[in-house]
Amino acid sequence: MQSLLRKALIGAPLTLLFASFGWAQTTAIEGDVKGEDGKPLQGAVIKIERKDIKGNYNTKTDKKGHYYYGGLGFGTYDITIEVNGKPMDAMRGVRTQGAPAEVNFDLQQAAARAAAAAASAGAGGAGAPPPEENRGLSPAQKAELEKQRKAQEEQMAKNKELNDAFNAGRDAENAKNWDVAVQQFDKASQLDPKQHVVWSHLADSYIGRAGSKTGADQQADLAKGVEYYQKAIEIKPEDPAYHNNYALALAKTKSLDKAKEELTKAAGLDAPNAGKYYYNFGAILVNAGQNDAAGDAFKKAIEVDPNYADAYYQLGIVLVGKATTTPD
Repeated sequence: MQSLLRKALIGAPLTLLFASFGWAQTTAIEGDVKGEDGKPLQGAVIKIERKDIKGNYNTKTDKKGHYYYGGLGFGTYDITIEVNGKPMDAMRGVRTQGAPAEVNFDLQQAAARAAAAAASAGAGGAGAPPPEENRGLSPAQKAELEKQRKAQEEQMAKNKELNDAFNAGRDAENAKNWDVAVQQFDKASQLDPKQHVVWSHLADSYIGRAGSKTGADQQADLAKGVEYYQKAIEIKPEDPAYHNNYALALAKTKSLDKAKEELTKAAGLDAPNAGKYYYNFGAILVNAGQNDAAGDAFKKAIEVDPNYADAYYQLGIVLVGKATTTPD
């Protein structure tokens, strides 16, 4: 009887814990900043103010002039760029929905706009009328402002197409309509290859679709999932959830050493939840029939999180499986 019980307990595959991003509720704002010399501007302060409800957030541009602020709720925001404490440019009324909103700044163009406005005021103009009506502008200034207007319109159209594709992919993903999800996320990835969240959902969709296939078709989808998790990590290597889900995809391809490496990275990046990542590795090993190593992983999960009940339970099952019994 004990032997049968032991087989029943150990034989059932463990459920792996995918990290949830909650993308249906949160998004991000990011962009590139060029200085007045036309080069990427490092260290510029980006101030993000939510307008529909109270909220203020700050970040800075990196050495490539790029900034990113995630975890923002859907809403309306004003984004201001400051250099040495001085506001240099702003974008008002940015609405976030689905994929991250892209807001770029070019301080060279901002300076040209400021000069145009000053010229208009000096000529006795009232305010800053549209470019085609502003007789205070030189032909070069008018051409530059028209160029900016067209660029903004093109970017808005691109952002709308990106958001539409991303949201259609999310709807299909939630409905487990994997073919449509893959199609829509693939479209979004082509519209903007810099969006790590798009690559991660494309990977999720391929892995989800692989579960409904067998043989070479299944392996092809798993390979795509692994590839696209890698792309998400290349863009945002500090996200533990990407490393976790990448590891679980690797486990499906039997790449256990690499999976362990990725889960260890996730644990290092997310110390408060490290137990979950060690538990996942234990589950992978149990499902691969490596119970001794699985026991060590569950012990590690308990070590970093002494209140992890599931880890205690699974460790107990492993230990019961190793016990010997004498016949009645």
